[in-house]
Amino acid sequence: MDDLLSQQAMKIILFAGDARVNCKNALMATEKNDFETAAEEMKVAKTNITAAHKVQTQAIQSEMSEEINVHEHSLLFTHAQDTLMTIYSEINMANHLIKIAKQIDKRLSSLEKK
Repeated sequence: MDDLLSQQAMKIILFAGDARVNCKNALMATEKNDFETAAEEMKVAKTNITAAHKVQTQAIQSEMSEEINVHEHSLLFTHAQDTLMTIYSEINMANHLIKIAKQIDKRLSSLEKK
């Protein structure tokens, strides 16, 4: 496998993995109704997943310009893309769960005031 493609695959995996950690931290903060920390973690998750996506885009553009051998299959790069898309899904789900938790917290706070 081309060294450049290997490096790009590892960058995608690392950035996406960091985004997964941020996403998990956000959900753990949400469990404690710490929505400020959750928002901060999700912001960092978005930054990390965007960085991973940029590396993926660069790799695809490199392949299109034939900087990388397009005839060689890379299991590592396939894994990197799979990781990227899985964590995109996790981030989307976490955003929805956090939104739901905020709504529930708001309703409970309103009921407690009555």
